[in-house]
Amino acid sequence: MTLPAACSSAYIQCAGREIHYTEWGAGNQATVIAWHGLARTGRDMDELATHLSALGYRVICPDTIGRGLSQWSPVPEHEYCLAFYARIAAELFDRLGIDKAHWVGTSMGGSIGTVCASGLLEPGMKQRIVSLTLNDNAPKLAQVAIERIRAYAGNPPAFDTVLELEAFFRQVYKPYGWLSDAQWRRLTETSTRRLTDGRVTPHYDPAMVQQFISHPDDYSIWNHYDRIAVPVLCLRGADSDLVLPETINQMQDRGPGQRGLLQVTEVAGCGHAPALNVAEQLDPIAVFIGASNQTQEQA
Repeated sequence: MTLPAACSSAYIQCAGREIHYTEWGAGNQATVIAWHGLARTGRDMDELATHLSALGYRVICPDTIGRGLSQWSPVPEHEYCLAFYARIAAELFDRLGIDKAHWVGTSMGGSIGTVCASGLLEPGMKQRIVSLTLNDNAPKLAQVAIERIRAYAGNPPAFDTVLELEAFFRQVYKPYGWLSDAQWRRLTETSTRRLTDGRVTPHYDPAMVQQFISHPDDYSIWNHYDRIAVPVLCLRGADSDLVLPETINQMQDRGPGQRGLLQVTEVAGCGHAPALNVAEQLDPIAVFIGASNQTQEQA
């Protein structure tokens, strides 16, 4: 699929694996890392990257290993986990010459940002993350929702036509909230691969759900959250079954919440997770990053 004119596509070796990413606003001074969710790709961040690059940010949107155009892992039980994703992120910063960056992560992408910002897995990353936006993500995720996601992500369906796959995406990602027909079409075309029998299926390695088998507690990351010392914005889908209100309350009493660094915004009309494609979702992120960036520059 043709890329927008303001965007470039590139590949880089991180942790010994080929990682694909798109870059928006090349040459802009402040950098934003926009990291997608579990079974998605970096192209989900197109609207966010368009919005932020127009405001003067360089935006990097990686495809996680095993997703989109990035290499699939030959050892899924070892590499599909937060520790390896954090290692990839650290090397991405090194190879792209990123000293500091704001991090926006949807679902899994938020968890990767959390463990990077804590410095427990990659100590050098703690000083490199200057703000963290969690899009329907928290240090504790509801188990029922995890099982729901695991069920559809671990057994991706195959269809004869792309339009049938689009209909599937429209149903399973209905909690994303409103998307235009053009956005649904782009979501489909940027996350479709064709099988050897000619059918089409979502563009990721089904073995990535090995994370929930080999690393069953990978998303229980309160110990990481408690160490975060930078501003955090949590966008919670009002109908989310993954991030529960009681978890938000705990976040406000611990770590950055206890330090007065946590902002929480509830997004109406969405579950898990807001698509980050409309002004009501994009503007709060831009304002938050702008304030964090100004604070960073004054420090």
